[in-house]
Amino acid sequence: MDEVPASRFDAWVRPLTALCDGHGLTIKVPNRFFLDGLKASYGKRIGELAKSLVGDECVVLYEVDANPPPENETAQSELKESGTQSNVDGYIDPRFTFENFVVGSGNEFCHAASRAVADKPGEIYNPLYLYGGVGLGKTHLINAVANELLQKDHTRIAYRTGERFTNELIQAIRNGSTDAFRNQYRQVDVLIIDDIQFIAGKDRTQEEFFHTFNALYEVKKQIILTSDRSPRDLTNLMERLRSRFNWGLVADIQPPDLETRLAILSSKAELAGIQLDKDVAHLLASRITNNVRELEGALTRLTAHATLTGRMIDIAFARHVLRDLLHEEVRAISIEDIQKKVASYFNINVREMSSTKRSRTVAFPRQIAMYACKELTTRSLPEIGASFNKDHTTILYAVRKVDKMRQEDEDFDEEMGRIMRLLKQ
Repeated sequence: MDEVPASRFDAWVRPLTALCDGHGLTIKVPNRFFLDGLKASYGKRIGELAKSLVGDECVVLYEVDANPPPENETAQSELKESGTQSNVDGYIDPRFTFENFVVGSGNEFCHAASRAVADKPGEIYNPLYLYGGVGLGKTHLINAVANELLQKDHTRIAYRTGERFTNELIQAIRNGSTDAFRNQYRQVDVLIIDDIQFIAGKDRTQEEFFHTFNALYEVKKQIILTSDRSPRDLTNLMERLRSRFNWGLVADIQPPDLETRLAILSSKAELAGIQLDKDVAHLLASRITNNVRELEGALTRLTAHATLTGRMIDIAFARHVLRDLLHEEVRAISIEDIQKKVASYFNINVREMSSTKRSRTVAFPRQIAMYACKELTTRSLPEIGASFNKDHTTILYAVRKVDKMRQEDEDFDEEMGRIMRLLKQ
């Protein structure tokens, strides 16, 4: 397709398979997340092309492929012809690269460690064990490592989830083909297991993985694992496996800070070819704080609704479309309530909250009120700033300052706890 750049064609079109019966077109995609992005970015154009090829009555249907490429024969042959993933057992997502991974304070160590492993597999940080909550970028990083390694000649990679590894073992036991199962994994150069915590409590799977781990480690083959917990927090895991997970590097990935979330939104919006209003970006980044996947999903939903309705993505539109996602963050408290209560607590006039006075007796309570507004309301930083006659960078500075003081001063943290409880009353 000449109108799509090669990089986007590889990311969005190559993984697809399509079936046409003369009246309808069924497009199969690798996963639900991919489907949301595809429909938001190219759904309208796909519909137009389908009608031009089949007729105006053509209906386009989408399905999540239960057996995504490269295990699909057509996709497998295409990949072999291109030479890109001919040495891969499993599906490596071409969209996830180091170049489009947004680095911030919460993930920079994991990013650097993954880069180092991609540069010298089997020589440094073996195994590499990344852990953290859902949607923080672990899967992106291990796919980025794999995509980087695919540029090296004859690098054989096996990529599995913990669940699939277990299911394959169960099938091998039933079929009496455990030897073939073992050989499949012990002849690779890199073994990547996503969500290794799935094998905890499954003794036979742990036993097989233990011997596979040893066989690869002894010949300096790279092992990369991800989990939602650190090795010490994995209950029902064999102690000898827990010990081996700690042989290399164990690194945790933290929720992104505000700047990183804003950068992620900017990157995703640019990829989707949309202009994202700054106030909307701040709303999403300040309210969806713990899960990058939810942040990306919120942007995808906004884009899809805007495309279908022809509406502009502004604050009101974003609040309406994402009302269910933002609902749990809503507090029955206003900026004005916070200003009044904080002013009363520190015995200053409420009008001084939005004044230009810089004396500590006024500036410090004002910063505490700004911090509380960010924590207890659904308002974006620019909206909070407008209520204090300040810009959003002043609000951000206040939030960081108060947050740092809470971490470093136990007495202040205790006092802030009292203030926050007072504000919620």
